[in-house]
Amino acid sequence: MNLESLSTEQRNSSTEGLDSMSVREILQKMNEEDQTVPIAVNEVIPQLEVLITQTIERMKSGGRLIYIGAGTSGRLGVLDAAECPPTFGVDSSLVVGIIAGGEKALLEAIEGAEDSETLAADDLAAISLSEKDTVIGIAASGRTPYVRAGLEYARTQGSLTASISCNTDALISKAAEHPIEINTGAEVLTGSTRLKAGSAQKLVLNMISTSVMIGLGKVYQNLMVDVKASNVKLQHRAKNMIVQATGVDEEKAASYYNQANENVKVAIVMILTGMTYEESVERLDSAEGFVRKAME
Repeated sequence: MNLESLSTEQRNSSTEGLDSMSVREILQKMNEEDQTVPIAVNEVIPQLEVLITQTIERMKSGGRLIYIGAGTSGRLGVLDAAECPPTFGVDSSLVVGIIAGGEKALLEAIEGAEDSETLAADDLAAISLSEKDTVIGIAASGRTPYVRAGLEYARTQGSLTASISCNTDALISKAAEHPIEINTGAEVLTGSTRLKAGSAQKLVLNMISTSVMIGLGKVYQNLMVDVKASNVKLQHRAKNMIVQATGVDEEKAASYYNQANENVKVAIVMILTGMTYEESVERLDSAEGFVRKAME
C-alpha cells in the first residue's frame, strides 16, 4: 500500500511550520486552505448532475439512497442520512447511512473494520439491498477496502453505484458506475482528512440529498414544506413557511395549518387555490407531492 502517492497524504509546503505559528496565523492558514474546497467541488458538478438525476428516478420507483463509509467519511454519511427525516419529512428508511463497525463506530474507532472486505456485503444484505437502490461509497483516500467491497457487492445486486473520494484515480472509482473525485490536495495537517477532504464530502452530500429531495417534491420555492414539526420551534417554522409561500398573515396561516392537519403543503394549496382540504390532498397526491404542480 503506497499511501504516500495519495494527494490527501502529501505534506502541504505552506504549513510545514504549523507548530511555530501563532493561533491567528493557524486560523488564517486554515481558512485560506478551506477556500479551495468549494472550487474543487465545483469541478465535479457535471458528474453529480448525472448521478442525482438517475438517483431521483430510482427513488421515484421505490428505491433508497444509501451511504456507506468508514471513519470520518462514514460518520458524514450517517449524519446526512439522519438529517433527512426531520428536514424533508421522509421515513428513516429512505436515506440510510452505514458505517464500518456499526453504531459504536460513530463515537470511537473500531479497529480493523475499514479493512474488512466482507463486512460491507453483510451490512448491505442486512438492509435487503435491491436493484432499485443507489449506493454511494464514501472514502477520502479512495482506497478503503470496506467501501470498495460494498460497492462491488451493490453492483452484483443491480444497484446504482457511486463513489466519493478526494483523490484522483481512486481505487473505489473503479468499483462505481459514477465516480466522484474531488481533488482537495494536501491537508493543513498532513493526512488529517477530516479537514479539507471532510469539508468537501459534507458539501457534496448536502448537494446530493437536497437535490434529490427537491426532485421528489419535498420543497416548494426554497421552503422545506415537508418538515416534521416535532417541536415548538418547528411548528413556528411551519406556520411561517405558509406565510412566506402565500402572503397571508400569521393568524390566517395558523388557522389553515390546523385545518390542514398540520400539513404545510396542504395548507399552501388550500390558500392559493381556494380548494377544500380533501381537494387539496387529492390534488397533491395526483401531483406526486409537488406543490407547484398541484396548482397547475
